[in-house]
Amino acid sequence: MHAMSDPAALAGMLPFDSIGLYEQPKPRFIFKMPRVVPDQKNKFETEDLFKRLSRESEVRYTGYRDRPPEERQMRFTSGCREGHTEIAFTATGTNLQLVFDHSPYNSRGCDFQKENGKAHIVSRFIMNGVCVRWRGWIDLERLDGVGCLELDEERAAIEDAALRDQIERYNQRLRDFEDKHRAYREHGEELRAHSHLQAQRCHQARQPPHISHPSHTHATHPVHIKPHSQGALIS
Repeated sequence: MHAMSDPAALAGMLPFDSIGLYEQPKPRFIFKMPRVVPDQKNKFETEDLFKRLSRESEVRYTGYRDRPPEERQMRFTSGCREGHTEIAFTATGTNLQLVFDHSPYNSRGCDFQKENGKAHIVSRFIMNGVCVRWRGWIDLERLDGVGCLELDEERAAIEDAALRDQIERYNQRLRDFEDKHRAYREHGEELRAHSHLQAQRCHQARQPPHISHPSHTHATHPVHIKPHSQGALIS
């Protein structure tokens, strides 16, 4: 359960992205907003808000403030028997909505028998990514009391295991996608190389065969020069 005034509850919403009519849908890896932070104990011990709320301090019932005191007392008792109530830390103004298990066979959530005139409440929830437990009491007549936040180590261990499993499943899906994309790319390259080879073969088959003509050497005929007869007179 979160603080009523905490807007971080909307942080896990994913935007809606529409795609074009002929646009291929892009692969999506929807990663749910983690319920807890990786190191809950460190955050609980170092963050100022948890430091203040982990000290026992005054709390007040905040439900039905505009109603008469007698009706508010009845509403508080009735809500506790149903398993819920609203309180606020007086010093910090932090509002919490507590939900707990209350039944005739289970008094761990809200116990009216532990101390006369008081309701002892234990509520477990996740606040700012940390598993915590609110423990305190409220006076049934004055509708105020004392309470504080504690680190819920048992629930924190369960949520840590779930977070690790969630991250591992996401990383596995990412690895599977990368392997498929790599195989698709390699297959495409093989197809392109095969198509290129086929195109070259078809181009060669369409060309007419080249006939080479042997070169003819022309024989040179000797030129015979008839010599002038000796002793001839030229008039």
